[in-house]
Amino acid sequence: MARTQPQLANIDPVWDRICREAEEAIAAEPLMGSLLHQGILHHASFDRALAFRISMKLASEEMSEQILREIADHAFASAPDLVAACRADLVAVYERDPACHRYMQPLLYFKGYQAVQSYRLGHWLWQQGRKDLAYFIQMRVSEVFGVDIHPAARIGKGLMIDHAHSIVIGETAVVGDNVSMLHSVTLGGTGKEEEDRHPKIGNGVLIGAGAKVLGNITVGCCSRIAAGSVVLKDIPSSVTVAGVPAKIVGEAGCDQPSVEMDQTHIGKDD
Repeated sequence: MARTQPQLANIDPVWDRICREAEEAIAAEPLMGSLLHQGILHHASFDRALAFRISMKLASEEMSEQILREIADHAFASAPDLVAACRADLVAVYERDPACHRYMQPLLYFKGYQAVQSYRLGHWLWQQGRKDLAYFIQMRVSEVFGVDIHPAARIGKGLMIDHAHSIVIGETAVVGDNVSMLHSVTLGGTGKEEEDRHPKIGNGVLIGAGAKVLGNITVGCCSRIAAGSVVLKDIPSSVTVAGVPAKIVGEAGCDQPSVEMDQTHIGKDD
């Protein structure tokens, strides 16, 4: 069964590629046909398919898939920047995750991507003043994906979270563009402070598995935080930090640590 919107192929190469991948996957494994038609080929655009996927994952007895889908469809139709961020995240996953071989994989299978897009929907609701609904989205993302991102947190485009187990990002955290992080990362506070109390992560930063960045501190652009580190003080740009507490152990070693995804380099000084 061919998709019903061939005219989109000339104006949306990302969506056209996803649809081609779905058709090829059905040819290779017919048992996936129902899921791939339902999740991709029955939709007219990337944002409609994403709205469907989010609503299916977050639906519960407390809020139906139909209501959540209407909310997501309205958000994506109202906010082109929101859709642009969702697309940038998808491309980031494809380019940086060696386990990702097709554009359709994050949309259908990767909980890190799905969790971040659900957060983006909750953040849009928060900005609209619909805070209780945003909190509901946060709760469901935590329950379904094991990812807890406060809807007030500000996250830039091109975020890639690999594995995405036990991610925590606090209310006043800020994450720049093109950041990569692995599982069990915390961007948290240091106690019961109120007001601005969470980290500010610059563009292009790589945060290794299990790292904890705590307090209202700044991590400079294009720096690297080694796995298991506990960061309690500001970090300048383009360095590598490691340890508990984290200390500078060398330069970042490349222009874009979040893209290179090299967690073994600890700086030219070693």
